[in-house]
Amino acid sequence: MTINTLARGGCNREQMACFQKMEKVIVAMQDPDMGMKMRNQRLLITVIPHAMTGHDMITWLIQKYCICEDEALHISGMLVRYGYVYPLKEPRSLVLRPDESPYRFQTPYFWTSTQWPASELDYAIYLAKKNIRKQGELMEYEKERYSVLHKRINHTWDFVVMQAREQLRASKQRRKADRIVLECQEQAYWLINRPQPGAHNVLDMGLERPNNLSARVTLNSDFYKSEIETCRRALGRNRVKSSICLESFVKYSEQYQNHDPIMQGCLPSNPWISDDTAHWTMNLQMVPIPTRLRVERWSFSFMELLNDIMGRREFMVYLEKEFSAENLCFWQACEDIRHGESSRIVEKVEEIYKHFLTPGAARWVNVDSKTMDKTLKGIRTPHRFVMDDAQMHIYFLMKKDSYPRYLKSDLYKNLLAKAIVPQETKKSVFPFMRRQRHSSPSPAQGDGQAATNPAAGSHV
Repeated sequence: MTINTLARGGCNREQMACFQKMEKVIVAMQDPDMGMKMRNQRLLITVIPHAMTGHDMITWLIQKYCICEDEALHISGMLVRYGYVYPLKEPRSLVLRPDESPYRFQTPYFWTSTQWPASELDYAIYLAKKNIRKQGELMEYEKERYSVLHKRINHTWDFVVMQAREQLRASKQRRKADRIVLECQEQAYWLINRPQPGAHNVLDMGLERPNNLSARVTLNSDFYKSEIETCRRALGRNRVKSSICLESFVKYSEQYQNHDPIMQGCLPSNPWISDDTAHWTMNLQMVPIPTRLRVERWSFSFMELLNDIMGRREFMVYLEKEFSAENLCFWQACEDIRHGESSRIVEKVEEIYKHFLTPGAARWVNVDSKTMDKTLKGIRTPHRFVMDDAQMHIYFLMKKDSYPRYLKSDLYKNLLAKAIVPQETKKSVFPFMRRQRHSSPSPAQGDGQAATNPAAGSHV
């Protein structure tokens, strides 16, 4: 091989530290007194000197470092995978076999930590030697790389072939055992620096290291077009400043502070530290009269109203007076499809189409033509999310139109005025942990309502 040793490639600091630790283990294994006992290993009819077996490596590591067999197997596998030990029996794969398969130590000149630049010229000479030594010995990926290198460095191909023939002529003058050792040694070096497609590249480090080794991307025009389109969409995506996010978070925390039982305590008493369950009874899913805090939460957002079963019922009463209850019924039916039984999806989709979407339906909902066409196309193959577009359209319709009018209606204001304000019935075990509770004004309630309702004192 003709490797340029003048220009030394850079190493990642974390990677170099790992290499140095492995090299210390290799040096200890080759110690004449405390290291492994090397002996001749037979490879078919050829005797390879100064070799060891995979079982010998594992046994030595267990005795030297007092580790378990699994750890010794893992460390031995790393030494082989990083090219510090190379196999003689199956040199095409750097895999440790914990049996009597023969291995040898790689010469320090070819250690991974040296990071000598593996040039295309050296790789072309190596492939040319394999091709000349035995026609057809090259693997499929090596044949592809061989043809690519032939086109890329065609101006120096005569030099490549000449060097390959000279190195083969010089190797014939050596003993057969030495030839086998040098061939396995060189092949191990190139398996590290030119790994097979889909194989783990031990030289990859940092952010460029691929996560999925089985999914190798072909760098063609389609790949770059998709990358350009992805970057264009990323540049056009709206982003929110961190200051605006923090402001929204503070506003959200202040709004929900009085409704947090951990921060403000529970009224009429804390059921977790007392025998009084009145707090849970007052906040059941359906009660005759809800608490004031519960009704106030409905004004925080439209989703707060829909997530509360009682709030949804009160909103349905209002929509019936507005002659638009079909919108909420349609939304509830779509939710039933998304979270209901899989065996009834087809049946429920047909019912929704019959009652809400078909022309002339008794409870027809107002969906725009584009959303309707997309929904009708999806109904041909029903699934859980086939109504998502239509459901979202109706959701925003209620949120922007019906919901604001409901908060300003007499129905909501009367319910807020009649809501229960629980009074504290039992002192806490830790009185210093509580503060006096005061009612937070509802966003839907005006100053006049607050003035006419002074009874809204401390509450849950």
